[in-house]
Amino acid sequence: MGKTVQDIMNLIRQKDIKMVDFKMVDIHGQYRHVTIPAHDFNEEIMATGVGFDASNYGYAVVEKSDMVFIPDPDTAVIDPFCQIPTLSMTGNAMIIDHPANRPLAQYPRNIVLAAERYMRDSGIADTMLILPEFEFYLFDQVGWEVGPNAIGMHLDYNQARWNSYTAGDGNVVAKQKNYHIAKPFDPTYECRSEMVMLMEEAGIPVKYHHPEVGAAGQFEIEPKLGQMSRMADASMMIKYIIRNTALKYGKTATLMPKPVYGEAGNGMHVHIMLLKDGQPVFSDDNGYSHLSETAHYFMGGLLRHIASLCAITNPSTNSFKRLVPGFEAPVTVGYATSNRSAVIRIPAYAKTPLERRFEIRNPDATCNPYFCYAAILMAGLDGIRNRIDPHANGWGPFDMNLFNLPEEEKAKLQGLPTCLEDALDALEADHDYLLEGDVFPEILLKNFIRSKREECRQMANIPHPAEFERYYNL
Repeated sequence: MGKTVQDIMNLIRQKDIKMVDFKMVDIHGQYRHVTIPAHDFNEEIMATGVGFDASNYGYAVVEKSDMVFIPDPDTAVIDPFCQIPTLSMTGNAMIIDHPANRPLAQYPRNIVLAAERYMRDSGIADTMLILPEFEFYLFDQVGWEVGPNAIGMHLDYNQARWNSYTAGDGNVVAKQKNYHIAKPFDPTYECRSEMVMLMEEAGIPVKYHHPEVGAAGQFEIEPKLGQMSRMADASMMIKYIIRNTALKYGKTATLMPKPVYGEAGNGMHVHIMLLKDGQPVFSDDNGYSHLSETAHYFMGGLLRHIASLCAITNPSTNSFKRLVPGFEAPVTVGYATSNRSAVIRIPAYAKTPLERRFEIRNPDATCNPYFCYAAILMAGLDGIRNRIDPHANGWGPFDMNLFNLPEEEKAKLQGLPTCLEDALDALEADHDYLLEGDVFPEILLKNFIRSKREECRQMANIPHPAEFERYYNL
């Protein structure tokens, strides 16, 4: 049963809340917020909302940018990072209209809700459960400069191998050897445990946390399976908690896909499961890896549209520095069981009908999670509707290490885009599946592509430090 306005007002009184903070999401998946005194929170705020300028969020042109934000009381949580007692809520954006306001179709939360409605209307399933894995680095310091006379960055992690001579205590980790490393080589254990406790206090159940492969301070926190729209909200809160808790411990956190040259990158693998009337849609004792025909068609849709999906699931130029061979990152369009070199991996440990699922491994956390999860669902539903068989299309199953194939065999495989520009080209050519059911407005996709192309242009114009090493003396 959902929370009411009265429930929120009672909570404000019981916890002596002084401020109510409304967290909104821009087109790139970053939190923005506006705060009101708690004594001004009332039923009218919940009904009419708080005005904001959507043009600064990337959603509307300036002359039509006045919008209102309507809080969702079910998302209310006490913000643990505010010294002044603060209640935080997210919600939905509305267009000011007469006689009544209407949802802003471009707003991320409205899109993920529209995708769920489209799924239910299709009759295929009524619930999509997802589990995104959050990989991140915790550094002791980081800095960068981009100017006419200085271009560079510097980061440090006390246990990194480059500190083996100066650290003085011997507690350094060899390259790519950080996976599940224990104390004394894991000095951020308490920091991550506090992250997990704060996530659970915010209503986000967590499966576990642990050190990841990258030996310059890489870690992972994995929540439990959750309903797609709720997990989109949770993804924003998880990133918020990771960054703010790191700051409390004197660290800096990044979910950037490839922050450290030569070490593993940060992915956000997304596990996927469909339910109908509480029963698994993807389970079949007789299917490949115990997955149903419907599950295979869903995978087929993902693989058919994977190039265009990359523009949404991997929307940074840095994303494609992670998607390279040799670091357990996927580079091949295909599916397999227990194979981390394919885009879609079926976990062998998911043995019971209610556990059987697969994960798509290319996404990273620079994505807008609402757009990412909704696009994944729309691609999968397109695969089911059009009966796209991944095996018949030559996408697997690839039950071998694809990195170790002879070059002539690798040449036969289809690869992911190798840069953001190519992914944007693919999205421009292949996006009709996102428009089905009016889930993704075409104007949003055009704005997104235009914004990202400008981002690519700007990044391409900046000299890179490695170019000095390669070209300075030619």
